[in-house]
Amino acid sequence: MNRPAGSYPYFDEPFALMAHRGGYLDEKDAPRENSLYAFGRAVEAGYRYLETDVHATSDGHLVAFHDQVLDRVTDASGTLAAMSFRQVREARIGGIDQIHTIDEVLESFPVARLNIDIKAPGAIAPLVRTLQRHQAQDRVCVSSFSWLRLHRFRKLMPSVATGLTAPAVALSAFVPMLPRLISLGGQAFQIPVTQTIGGRSVRVLTPRLITAARAHGLRIHIWTINEAAEMDDLIDLGIDGLISDRIGLLRDVAKRRGLWAD
Repeated sequence: MNRPAGSYPYFDEPFALMAHRGGYLDEKDAPRENSLYAFGRAVEAGYRYLETDVHATSDGHLVAFHDQVLDRVTDASGTLAAMSFRQVREARIGGIDQIHTIDEVLESFPVARLNIDIKAPGAIAPLVRTLQRHQAQDRVCVSSFSWLRLHRFRKLMPSVATGLTAPAVALSAFVPMLPRLISLGGQAFQIPVTQTIGGRSVRVLTPRLITAARAHGLRIHIWTINEAAEMDDLIDLGIDGLISDRIGLLRDVAKRRGLWAD
């Protein structure tokens, strides 16, 4: 049976405001996502929750990075899983920032909460070791698009809060599987409003899901929301958190709605 979200220190704020990849969407800063610079801007702005992604290098270093390859946001190319940490470290995000380890993120922002998305199976064991090394189990919520990755992580670290995958939740629009999804061990639906399944856009955030979450003590965090009107609409529906690239805008909306804790 699931432990309710409220029993985890990670969920000690009633509404979670998360900086997506550090809150990188800024004309002068893009694409400096998942960099210490981006995370630092979010923390300086007052954010306590930072969203990031993890991959492992060929020699087992766990790094904060979204893509499988370096090409999109760095001045280098190559596949992370096939490269050593020394090689990855030579790349620069946006031509400026080094790629950093999750150890460095945890050490640089010691009071921040991290929402961590496991992007590759090779990152599972390094993530477990990293969290154990820093005794950071209470500071994180771990999620993934892959149910199998999450299942493997939960078996290794059952005391850590985890999310429920968006594709699995989206499938519940077609079949009555929400009770089974809820029994899988997660504490939060971390989902988009809609999800593409088989080429069809499916509404994931539904009244049925909200009702089920409330009944089972689960939280609902929605990504990635970058417009004020949509933020307001979602808050009105009664969700428990928003993930955004536009950290200034999200802060303004949260303050106006009485959800910002200084």
